[in-house]
Amino acid sequence: MTTPAISSREAEVLDLLGEHLSNAEIAARLFISVRTVESHVSSLLRKLELPDRRALSRRSPGGTAPRPAAAPLPAPLTPFVGRAREQAELAEAVTAGRLVTAVGPGGIGKTRLALAVAARAAGDFPDGVCFADLVPVTDPGRVAAAVAAATGVGEQPGRSLDDILPAALADRRALLVLDNCEQVREGVAPFLERLLTACPGLHVLATSRARLMVPFERVFPVPPLSRVGGGRSEAASLFLERAAAVGRAPDPAEYDHVTALCERLDGMALAIELAAARWSTLGLDGLTAGLSDQLRILAGGPRADGRHRSVRAVLDWSHDLLAPEDRALLRRVSVFVVPFTAQAAAEVAGFAPLDPAAVADGLGRLAEQSLLSVTPSAGGTRYHALETIRQYGAERLAGTGELGGVRGRHLAWSLDAAAALAEDAAVAGGSPLGPQSAPQGGAAWRVRFDAVADDLRAALAWAAGLPEHRPDAHRLARALASCAFARNLLGEAQQRHEQAARLAADDADAAAALRQAAGVAGCRRLGDDMYRLHRAAGEASRRAGDPAAAARDLAAAATVAYRFSSTFERIPEAAEARALLDEARGQAAAGGDPAAEAALALAEAAVVADAFGAVQGDADNSAADTVAAAERAVDLALRAGDAVARSAALDALSGAQSWAGDPFAAAAAARHRLGLLDRAGAAAPAATHELVDALAMAAATAIGTGELPQARDWGERLAGRPLLAEVGDHATSWLLVADALAGRADDVLATSPRFLDAWERTGRQRSFSLGPAAAAVAMVHGLRADRGARTAWLATADRAGAEDDHRHGHGAVFDSIVLLHHGDPAAALERTAPEPEAVWKWVCWVWLHWYAALRAEASVLAGHPEAAARTAAARDLVTGNPVATALADRAQALLDGDPQRLLATADAFTAAGCPYQAARTLLLAGGRHAADGAAALDALGLRTGTTGPAAAH
Repeated sequence: MTTPAISSREAEVLDLLGEHLSNAEIAARLFISVRTVESHVSSLLRKLELPDRRALSRRSPGGTAPRPAAAPLPAPLTPFVGRAREQAELAEAVTAGRLVTAVGPGGIGKTRLALAVAARAAGDFPDGVCFADLVPVTDPGRVAAAVAAATGVGEQPGRSLDDILPAALADRRALLVLDNCEQVREGVAPFLERLLTACPGLHVLATSRARLMVPFERVFPVPPLSRVGGGRSEAASLFLERAAAVGRAPDPAEYDHVTALCERLDGMALAIELAAARWSTLGLDGLTAGLSDQLRILAGGPRADGRHRSVRAVLDWSHDLLAPEDRALLRRVSVFVVPFTAQAAAEVAGFAPLDPAAVADGLGRLAEQSLLSVTPSAGGTRYHALETIRQYGAERLAGTGELGGVRGRHLAWSLDAAAALAEDAAVAGGSPLGPQSAPQGGAAWRVRFDAVADDLRAALAWAAGLPEHRPDAHRLARALASCAFARNLLGEAQQRHEQAARLAADDADAAAALRQAAGVAGCRRLGDDMYRLHRAAGEASRRAGDPAAAARDLAAAATVAYRFSSTFERIPEAAEARALLDEARGQAAAGGDPAAEAALALAEAAVVADAFGAVQGDADNSAADTVAAAERAVDLALRAGDAVARSAALDALSGAQSWAGDPFAAAAAARHRLGLLDRAGAAAPAATHELVDALAMAAATAIGTGELPQARDWGERLAGRPLLAEVGDHATSWLLVADALAGRADDVLATSPRFLDAWERTGRQRSFSLGPAAAAVAMVHGLRADRGARTAWLATADRAGAEDDHRHGHGAVFDSIVLLHHGDPAAALERTAPEPEAVWKWVCWVWLHWYAALRAEASVLAGHPEAAARTAAARDLVTGNPVATALADRAQALLDGDPQRLLATADAFTAAGCPYQAARTLLLAGGRHAADGAAALDALGLRTGTTGPAAAH
């Protein structure tokens, strides 16, 4: 049989699956939408005849080990036996009901039944089936994170998973299997109520020892295996199948004994499987004797019903058959919540009476007796106890008095593991903004972290509640925060930094952790959190007796209020920010701290001079005063020697110079800022936040000065950052603008689906960069005379950006290009009717040169009486901007009727990296040059035919 051909794009997706990337990260890497990635993954599964994403990762040329996230359904290692009636009834219930909970005691077979039903019902859910095991989840607040991993939904800056998941799953008709809900039931119930309300096509099949207690839940009690039918019953069939797998199958003459044994076990699936595992060595007589003589009855409250006691009896009996050393090992490894290695077990469980060197052999014996399962991995063989057995071991551990000691050793192991992971991430430049060739140590690092992350979280949860372990909990929270940030789990990184602040032994350490949390909040575009956390750090520094640090923190909060005002839910009022600035000045009154002076200078440039053009800023500020304030902030930041502080001050200077009408100075400051951060390296959250902002500003200001190739390079670099994998609209915005202005239509059409998909998934946000990006795509469709697509993208531009920006700034520029392309200079002239000075607020930053030059050309082609004056003014204004200068020179050549100068501008456009305008120059030259211009437009993916002025609207 031949294997179906795999396309080049599918091969790229398969290769990235081997790096254990999410669908969103793959989409970011390949500049395609998340839905397109999902389609390619489905096609690969079908073509390669593989069961799930893990198998694809192994098949990938770069694959190493299955990533422990987002598998549709686990593949059972043994056949499913019996339960035909329950399968049919539960499948019908799942299809008809939104939430069905399969309930029953541990070991009755809820998980295997749920998996069988999910596979059976998969055809009724066109968007697939996902599986989330909640066993490793110890915090009810992390249920959403487990479901996000199962469904392939990642974090997004500025939004919580409780908001992201409903938006991502709203239009899916899918089945979500939630296994082992009982331990976090208080988190599962409200989460599912919110999720199912927002996602009408989503169905959930949950397994739990108790119902979830939500009003729309349908409960399906899972009964014991039937013993009706003697040796052909479900219970007996399960025993016979499992017994045959480990040795000789019972003879038909022994079926009555098998039936009696299964009856003694109350039809409990786990009990039957454990008994069958002993069949080859003990026989039916030995099994029966073991149950009769060593039965242990579970003592407890009303939950301890007969079936639960039967499982306990088998576990007690299996436990008592073990050698003392193996009993100790079984109970001690119960502290691991996810699969662990022999080395990890030796470190945690290897103390008297156990020899650490003998732990590996003991794990093998426990696996042989079906008390541990064995899984191969890139990091070595891993062991895992079924949850019922793990909980049994934990109870045994508590009863021996060893619990505190073993938990302490598990904590020490977790501290070492987290520290090593954090160190490796830092050495590799472990930032979500690091180079794609070596982020976080690559796929191997991600696999290592994912393999132990839930154990680190469990150790932290235990240690955080014990005063004697508070210092260790603080250290673990800090290391886990760093690892989560390197793993691009920004929500958890912020949570862990804040937790580290609460666990800190002194206020100085708390302030340091709060600053880190503020940096992560910045990466997440959460202005309110940045503001809150910097203020909290200021208070902690004040309590620590460090007025200089308090001044820095309070000044940072005041700066955030203005610099990132567009990312706030509640924008701090000007009076509030000024009060913070006054507090910071008071703390720094003693003087002498360069960093505090630099932070105060930046806050004054932001709050007093409004260098960032904040939402709540004063529109009447003097441009000269603003530039002077920003320059002072830059000088003081240089003295302080802090690259992040210098970057922020340069950002203020870039903004101030743009308000002053000097785009070249603004671009130079942005470029200086980016170079500074590149040299310093951006691994910490605050530096990472600065770098992503610097990339966006460098690309934008380069567009403003006509440096399109450089703008494209920075735009591509921004679009490829793992930090922005889930927010492809922000990531691709300036790349789209640069490509559109250059006329690279094919590139714009290839990138725009990622922009639109992310913009819709993230709640259709508004931003100063999103509006221009959507308008740029609309412009390309306008050049191609695709009126329908242009209209749709113009509607997106109206919703993604500010109305005045579109009317007077970027919208006027893009619309004019389309109108001129289609031979309607009168309409283009009307679109740019206001003098640049009248619309400076909307054009001064990026669009001033484009606006003035296009206005001059429209004036010439429309025969406006002031065409000569406007062209001369434009040529003076745009000097130094290669594209705008060529536009103004072309207008002058058209005005003068000088064909040689006109053709010379085509070469100027080509040299400036603007092939569209070069081609249009040839069309304007006419004659024999027109055919060359038409061919050049075709090569760019633009239609040369025009349908008249109406096509531009």
